[in-house]
Order: sequence, then structure tokens, then C-alpha cells
Amino acid sequence: MPYRYLEDIATADVAFEATGADLPEVFTAAASAAMAVMVEDLSTIRKVTEVRVELSGDDLEMLLFELLNELVYYKDARRLLLTVDSMTIEESGGVFALKATLKGEGIDRKRHPLKADVKAVTLHRFGLARADGGWRATVVLDI
Repeated sequence: MPYRYLEDIATADVAFEATGADLPEVFTAAASAAMAVMVEDLSTIRKVTEVRVELSGDDLEMLLFELLNELVYYKDARRLLLTVDSMTIEESGGVFALKATLKGEGIDRKRHPLKADVKAVTLHRFGLARADGGWRATVVLDI
């Protein structure tokens, strides 16, 4: 499993650690972990709606932070549950450009048993670093 939940980081929130061999893999794992906090079974989300996300910046941590907050935004504002279908992250001149295709569908409480309502991604203990030949992200979600 490319992510695990952490019990000793935040008492009123949900924390997790995601790993990946490269940046798209760790970003995708973090997105899956965040969605799995909200939805009991990610496999119940059909890929019928497509959303393209393009983000850029010179700070990889903030790029991940923005991606995860996009998932929360779409859940709250458009009532969409989205998972990462594909993603690229490229660097040019110290600026990173993320392009992702998210796929999912509108919330259907009969088909998508919801667990926790994630309000936001927090900067508390937030981190992204190289680790064990790949990448590791630590994230705390406000629920």
C-alpha cells in the first residue's frame, strides 16, 4: 500500500504518510489517501466525470498541498469525488508544472458510504522529502 495512516501526529485530525518512487507516484498516493479518508471504498467511484488540473510553482510541497486542496474543493463546491487518473510533473528553470487528469463522479450516498468530511489540508507537520530512493509525504487533514 503506498500510504498508511499515522495515529501519533494529530489527535482531532487525520494524518497519513504516502510514498512513491517518483513525484507523480507519491502525489497520486497522497491523493488516494486523502480520498480514502472521505469515502469508505474508492473502487465505488465510477470514472464518469473528468477534471483537468494544472498547477505550477517553485515549491514541491506547496504543489502537493494545492493538489490535495483541489480534491477537497471539488468535493465541497461541485460534490464530486475524484481520483487521479494520470499525472505528470515537470521541472523547468526551478518551476514545477503539474498536469493531472482527475476522474470520478458526483456523491451518491447509497453507492459511496462516506466516512469523514475533510474540511482542509493543513500545513501542520506537512512535508515532502526524498526518502529510501523515492519520495515520502506527510499530511494532516482537518476533519
